[in-house]
Amino acid sequence: MTMHTEIPAPLARALAAKGYDTLTEVQQTVLELETPHSDLLVSAQTGSGKTVAFGLAIAPTILEDQDSFGFAAEPVALIIAPTRELALQVKRELEWLYGEAKARIASCVGGMDPRQERRALERGCHIVVGTPGRLRDHIERGALDMTGLRAVVLDEADEMLDFGFKEDLEFILDQAPAERRTLLFSATVPPAIAKLAKDYQNDALRIATISEKEQHGDIDYRALMTAPKQRDHAIINTLRFYDAERAIVFCSTREAVSRLTSKLGNRGFSTVALSGELTQNERTHALQAMRDGRARVCVATDVAARGIDLPGLELVIHADLPGKSETLLHRSGRTGRAGQKGICALVVPANRKGKANRLLREANVEAQWENPPSLEAILEKDKQRIFNDAALLDTYDSEALENAQALLAIYGPDQIAAAFLRRAQRDLPAPEEIVEESVRKPNAPREVRENFEDGIWFTLSAGRKHRAEPRWLLPLICRVGDITKREVGNIIIGTSESRVEISGAVSEAFQANVAAAGGGEKNIRISLLPADAPPLERGPDNHSDDRPQRRGKPDRDRFNNREKRQDRDGPRRGREDRPRYEDRPRHEDRPRDDRKPARKPSRFDREETGAETARDDHAPRDPAAKKPWSKDGRKPGKPGGKSKKPFRPGGSKPGRAPSAEDRPQRRKSPAESGGPSRPNRKPSEGGNNLRRKPRKDR
Repeated sequence: MTMHTEIPAPLARALAAKGYDTLTEVQQTVLELETPHSDLLVSAQTGSGKTVAFGLAIAPTILEDQDSFGFAAEPVALIIAPTRELALQVKRELEWLYGEAKARIASCVGGMDPRQERRALERGCHIVVGTPGRLRDHIERGALDMTGLRAVVLDEADEMLDFGFKEDLEFILDQAPAERRTLLFSATVPPAIAKLAKDYQNDALRIATISEKEQHGDIDYRALMTAPKQRDHAIINTLRFYDAERAIVFCSTREAVSRLTSKLGNRGFSTVALSGELTQNERTHALQAMRDGRARVCVATDVAARGIDLPGLELVIHADLPGKSETLLHRSGRTGRAGQKGICALVVPANRKGKANRLLREANVEAQWENPPSLEAILEKDKQRIFNDAALLDTYDSEALENAQALLAIYGPDQIAAAFLRRAQRDLPAPEEIVEESVRKPNAPREVRENFEDGIWFTLSAGRKHRAEPRWLLPLICRVGDITKREVGNIIIGTSESRVEISGAVSEAFQANVAAAGGGEKNIRISLLPADAPPLERGPDNHSDDRPQRRGKPDRDRFNNREKRQDRDGPRRGREDRPRYEDRPRHEDRPRDDRKPARKPSRFDREETGAETARDDHAPRDPAAKKPWSKDGRKPGKPGGKSKKPFRPGGSKPGRAPSAEDRPQRRKSPAESGGPSRPNRKPSEGGNNLRRKPRKDR
């Protein structure tokens, strides 16, 4: 594709000065619209030049066939981005794109001084770039005038909805004029984005690049299978093997970013961190260190790295697998931008292989499964870099050549070459030893095992009573017989011995190795199975023969005495042929009582049904039937028990005042009762000598 001829003149000059000789697919598409002032819903891959694309798309609306902007009374365009880094990056892109048009661009992002932003808005600007939260704050305070807006652009709209900015976006769009243009740019178009476009766009044109449904051609995807405990070693070896000028490692949490940054720094990598716990100045310094070359590795989270543009990023490593396929595409889109090649490596622990397959399948990405770079591969790669160093092919002046001859005369070529190699490898981090994992391609057929028709059987002196299991017998057999597991066939565990099948091609060597090893290992003897050996005695499955019988209960022998299907008389009866209750007693003839459940009949029920007449509580009772009560109102045989009826001293009746005998008597003092007197207590200082209240009888 070539440069479009209908680009506004100031923007065309800016593109030429920036080195643009061709446009990307999405940039070319937005310029070929039949209705240049219509709303757009654009989806394209990350890194396809969407920022320049919407800058070109809104140019006819905000410039109005003019070569430059006039006085900035109020903003004419509003660009909304999900993060501070992306908003500031968009501002930088628009500054050089609209530099020839003399556009004044202001930013309103979180983490910056709102007073300075308010003063910039008061001075006037043509384009405002900001994040949803800060833009809403300025609108509510009256600092941002929305009456003159002609175009509103939502960059990375899908990510803004994922970050929870839906209410802020709806508030901002409701405050904008109804006749504005609304442009939505996104890497994907989920249902939430489609609903937002339906609510706030008018007859929007849908633009989807062809490459959106295909794998990114400039990104080479690698899936590195590793053990869970060797994940950090795999990351270190990947960084060492590719030796990228700029690389980014994605983690899922801030804690993982902090831990991995410290580990890589201790290993000698120039590393910076990028997470949500950093201040804006710290984030700016970290990104500037990556752009200047002072740091070569950036460890970041998804949110913190959203929208950042690091030129020349060659390697992306997924230390933690993302949760969604869209996140995988957004992460990987940091590399392979503007026609450059990039590598995307997914570090896949063995227990996360299924999740990695699902992510790749949903993202429509074909990855090459392999092991992480080994120590030998890294050293070989270092040797190739040294041998292909461009400094060896340069031409040098006579003075440098004379010094070289002097060095050769003193130290000799071998010493100088060895010093050169040591100097080249001195500052390189040391690679790690990694145990290789199986990298069988997903859904690939398993390898066909060797034919064991001519297998030779051997016996082992270990069975179920010795807790023999194939998982530890197999390594022992391979170790003693010096064979591989591919040459071992069936393993049968018996009660007191086990038998193993060995391939006939290696049976003689196996027998010789076993004899050389003393016939076995760990008190387990391995010998050739005789031809007349009796059948192997095998206990029932999941049942040990040496288990003691249950006390006081006969052995049920549940495995051997169970009726077998072939021993039954005739075919199995269907359900309709079976008796309903087999041999259970039948009660169909018993009359049923369909009334309500039985309850204790009341006296009214007994009177109506003619049952026993209810007892009259007011009728005189038989004295003989009266329960024996003592005179003091207590139950016999229960000292201290209380009567149900209130006890009145002296038999007083209600309504009669108690007599003198009935009144409670005053407690007599020890002197009056003739008992021992209580010694006088010494009065406390500052208090009264008060008698303690007597304890109540329990």
